[in-house]
Amino acid sequence: MLLPALRRLALLIVGVGVGTLVVSVLLGLVFGASLPRAIALGYYLVGSFLLLAGFFFGNRGPVRPRGDSDVGGGLILRGRRVRWATRDEQAEAINYSAVYVVLGLVLIFLGLASDNKHALF
Repeated sequence: MLLPALRRLALLIVGVGVGTLVVSVLLGLVFGASLPRAIALGYYLVGSFLLLAGFFFGNRGPVRPRGDSDVGGGLILRGRRVRWATRDEQAEAINYSAVYVVLGLVLIFLGLASDNKHALF
């Protein structure tokens, strides 16, 4: 079970990394920036966005909006009908948060590695 999960994570990292690389190169060419700097800034921006998304996904509260398809009782909070999140929904929020944070950290590291303004070694 761990090996297929790592394979999916690697595919996700490669997909987002290549997509960010392509968009960064195109925007760097349009704005006349050097390619290594454009690539690094692209990785920094997307990685930072994913870190923020991971933070907000992980900090969702235990209540969810109640849809029309929900049955049963629910409480009314500030004029809205809400329900308690199931254990699966809470676990899913934590899992998405972990994936976004890991992906964000990897992209920021790729930005550090590709940045010619600051040498790693």
